[in-house]
Amino acid sequence: MQNQDLSELLRERVLKAAADGTPLLIQGSGSKSFHGRSTTGEMVDLAGHIGIVAYEPTELVLTARAGTPLAAVESALMEKSQMLAFEPPHFGPHATLGGMAACGLSGPRRPYAGSVRDSVLGVKIINGNGEILSFGGQVMKNVAGFDVSRLMVGALGTLGILLDVSLKVLPKPETEETLCFDMTAEDALAAMNRWSGLNWPLSAACHDGERVYIRLSGAEAAIKASAKKLGGERLAEGNQFWASLREQTLPFFQDDLPLWRLSLPPATPQMTLFGPSFMDWGGALRWVKTDFPAEALFAEALKAGGHATVFRSADRIGEVFQPLAEPLKALHIQLKKAFDPKGIFNPGRLYQEW
Repeated sequence: MQNQDLSELLRERVLKAAADGTPLLIQGSGSKSFHGRSTTGEMVDLAGHIGIVAYEPTELVLTARAGTPLAAVESALMEKSQMLAFEPPHFGPHATLGGMAACGLSGPRRPYAGSVRDSVLGVKIINGNGEILSFGGQVMKNVAGFDVSRLMVGALGTLGILLDVSLKVLPKPETEETLCFDMTAEDALAAMNRWSGLNWPLSAACHDGERVYIRLSGAEAAIKASAKKLGGERLAEGNQFWASLREQTLPFFQDDLPLWRLSLPPATPQMTLFGPSFMDWGGALRWVKTDFPAEALFAEALKAGGHATVFRSADRIGEVFQPLAEPLKALHIQLKKAFDPKGIFNPGRLYQEW
């Protein structure tokens, strides 16, 4: 079936669901179905809506359909020595471009090269009224103060069905090297924050509880000079280490305890009260394994100036995302009503109210 025909079928399905009040569960490959609250509805599978629509290596821009495998996109970029700068996790062999955008998750390179939202240039969607709309890029100016294409990033499909996504891409670095150092968590925080403020070609920095790992990316001569000044131990399998961190296959993540994701100011002291933690993004991202009540982690994250998310847990009935302040909550609800007036797209996936 042609993608144009599939788009029309999807549009007709949305119109029928809106008329009947039928909730729709939007999904690509399902590799990130664990993310967010549990929701139910008629499955809308986008796995057949595939293909790279346009790729201009000299312009550093790629557009592909939402069901396109993320691996296929990265393979096409690799042929031109380019990459998705935000290093998105797959969490499965069939992860899709649309799922990547809808979840908005970035890997270890995020603090140094930007996030998914920073790289999205435009989207084509079907809204809750069954309209096919394009935003961003050369197609349509964003109005009313919102960059509409980037609103879709991290919305978990609650604002519309993604059809196409346009992205900014970047050249791959000439070379990369990973160094590691034995350090306590306190010393690691101080070191990672200090290095981030200096002119080192950092592209990743984490602490696993015992060792700091940093990745240097750039021209070969610059990497060699920086590595010599920094010292530390060279990690031969550096690429594999960062891929394992990105995909959460490191030993730290192999646990049945609920896994929390805390986004905090990078210099925030360790929250040892809750349990074992893993620091990524130079200290700005904390992975914590704990069965403490959600309210306790939400409160501590807010007090530190950040926010918390229940990333993986058997219990996805309660709230998994940081509760919003009332003005921000009201804005979110207005956006939901504007894009999905009948509330049919992934209801309750973000918050109970929408």
